[in-house]
Amino acid sequence: MKKNMGSIDRGLRAALAVLVAVLYFTGVINGTAAIVLGVLAVVFLATSFVGTCPLYLPFGLSTVRRS
Repeated sequence: MKKNMGSIDRGLRAALAVLVAVLYFTGVINGTAAIVLGVLAVVFLATSFVGTCPLYLPFGLSTVRRS
């Protein structure tokens, strides 16, 4: 797949995933909110490692800087 996420986008997604993990393990979030945010954090981590966001594709969005 063609990469459509820039380094800032990838970094922000990874940081948000880490933040959700910290909030969960410190007990700030729990229950349904923890499950929903946990799934979202996993998706954010996966897309940041791959560098492609499937939701960007139908809209033709890209945060990659092109020279």
